[in-house]
Amino acid sequence: MIKKTAFIFWGGWEGHEPQQVAGLFSEILTAEGFLVQVTNSMDDLLDADNLKSIDLIVPVVTMSSIISAQLEPILSSVKSGVGLAGCHGGMCDAFRQETEWQFMTGGQWVAHPGNDSVQYTIHINHENPHEITEGIPDFEVVSEQYYLHTDPGNNVLAYTIFPKAGIEGPHTENPCRMPQVWTKKYGQGKVFYNALGHHRDVLEAKYPRELMRRGFLWAAR
Repeated sequence: MIKKTAFIFWGGWEGHEPQQVAGLFSEILTAEGFLVQVTNSMDDLLDADNLKSIDLIVPVVTMSSIISAQLEPILSSVKSGVGLAGCHGGMCDAFRQETEWQFMTGGQWVAHPGNDSVQYTIHINHENPHEITEGIPDFEVVSEQYYLHTDPGNNVLAYTIFPKAGIEGPHTENPCRMPQVWTKKYGQGKVFYNALGHHRDVLEAKYPRELMRRGFLWAAR
């Protein structure tokens, strides 16, 4: 039996514990039988042939920069059918200047009023049943409540009521359902995103971890 393969690359802002989160993702994927490559060198993205041979690409990079020669192999690989999956700022605040990256991932972080001590509910979108969220109930988290600019074409699997009551500011005049977990396509590639994951411990909780596990399996080619 040929094993599926995953490529995890980490870096950027240390506050998001990229190495620790990459380690957790490697553990999850290895337990599911994947052969996993993990790197913190952006130059490993230059190997276009390797990326196109992978089944799943997992970025764990926040507030970083990327040159065209590193970005293009990812874009072309996902377009060709390689899966992409990730979380929090490690995927949707990776490269703020790269609009094509945002077009591929389906969103870009904008704000998190109240910072990382907000207690809020992740609501499963029961109007849109999906194998990734099947059997998972609404659940509470204490972390950053992400506000993102999102693609209206995303397939939203979970959301939060934004903003959390009591987190005051100009944003309180614009309450909404803010997407937190979604899927989409970029060319032939499947894309999965989960807004949770400020630190590794947030992702180690039962439901966030299970969402990532299922998201990886769904997105992988």
